[in-house]
Amino acid sequence: MSILRLSHVEVRVPDLELATAYYTEVVGMYETAREPDRVYLKCWDEQQHHSLILTFSPTYGLNHMGWKVSERDDLDRYASRLADAGVEVHRFGPGEIGPGHGEAIRFAIPSGHVMELVYGMEQVGNLLPKVNPPPKPLGLVGFAPPRLDHVFLTCEDVGANTAFLIDLLDFHLTEQVVGDDGFQLATWLERSHHSHDIALVTGQDRGLHHFAWWVDDWNAIRDAADVLAYHGVPIETNPTRHGATRGQCVYFFDPAGNRNEAFSGGYWVDPDEPAVTWTEAEMGRAIFYYDGVVNQRFLTVHS
Repeated sequence: MSILRLSHVEVRVPDLELATAYYTEVVGMYETAREPDRVYLKCWDEQQHHSLILTFSPTYGLNHMGWKVSERDDLDRYASRLADAGVEVHRFGPGEIGPGHGEAIRFAIPSGHVMELVYGMEQVGNLLPKVNPPPKPLGLVGFAPPRLDHVFLTCEDVGANTAFLIDLLDFHLTEQVVGDDGFQLATWLERSHHSHDIALVTGQDRGLHHFAWWVDDWNAIRDAADVLAYHGVPIETNPTRHGATRGQCVYFFDPAGNRNEAFSGGYWVDPDEPAVTWTEAEMGRAIFYYDGVVNQRFLTVHS
């Protein structure tokens, strides 16, 4: 019984209709519900009601991130552990947060990011039949990622937030960048046995660096870049690969300014495996293995 994976993210957008058009027509997600100030979306191969919530706001950034747990009792167990550590926890019943939403607890990690653990989100099914399905649906729109993959946050104290995730929420550290002074500059952690489900990098508290979708392979990264370029979407980083996580990627922005990523590759890891360490001098290669450098713009985000 534990946290299984990243469930969903809620991001702020100043133009709800423009953002919805981008996420449905360019990315290729599907709208599942709508409220006056919110739109709920999912990817084609996701069973649950939503993996992305767009919320109208004059700013952009992350409102909260949600994580799926395997059992209802996990909510009680983590709520008790967090409360014992002095963390304020808020509890919500099924559907209380929004359409299709499950039972949940919410709390803040040391950086101020709002985190949620959710159980029992409505299962609406993917776009494939349950008997003799094809590999993927016909007529997909955009670059059509099958699922949400990970979230990357900025925080002033990477070490404290990493310890919080490990000690209180059972995350496993897979990779880290350690500064010459011995402090962690960036960390990658997992719950799903993949290379990472969440990552942290030094920056301002409560910052969203990006959230990412999984695509199947390197060719899908290229195809995503083709779709983005055709639609005039600002591509920040052309298709390349990471050193940390060994993944392939392309970075781009939604109309509000939220950074997105299409990600593939990586590796599988067991919870007892030691973390890979990158030195401060090689941080550029950890982020972008081919270029070996990270410009300041890439590390600058807004909360």
